Amino acid sequence: MAFLTKNELKTHLYEENVDVISRNDETILTAAIDAAVQEAKGYLGDYDVNSVFGATSGDRNALLLVFVKDIAVWHFLNLCNAGTDLRLRQDRYERAIDWLKAVQKGNVTPDLPKAVDESGTPTGGIIIFGSNPKRNQHF
Repeated sequence: MAFLTKNELKTHLYEENVDVISRNDETILTAAIDAAVQEAKGYLGDYDVNSVFGATSGDRNALLLVFVKDIAVWHFLNLCNAGTDLRLRQDRYERAIDWLKAVQKGNVTPDLPKAVDESGTPTGGIIIFGSNPKRNQHF
């Protein structure tokens, strides 16, 4: 079963709006959902994305589910924004991406399983590279 289904988007879009935008072609909405899941997976490299996105029903992380819905709706509305407020959807999309970037940086720690290798050792981690600012002394 998929992480997110068309019926679960009823919390974000009215069904009649989905039908108008997609013209009753479910492949358009399915493509938007698949793109949203792939986009979210790209930010969650330190986590076990197979188990996170393989979860179904009540086993899914509720906050991640809301953000994946926001991303899917944004990808879907790029076709046509009939009956929806595009500015609201853009704000929600940006909020979802900001949250995923915060998770990626380690500023937010969601309740998700970490990725592990064959021996059970966590594979993810945050490595920060940088240096002090370059100083030029001119006398």
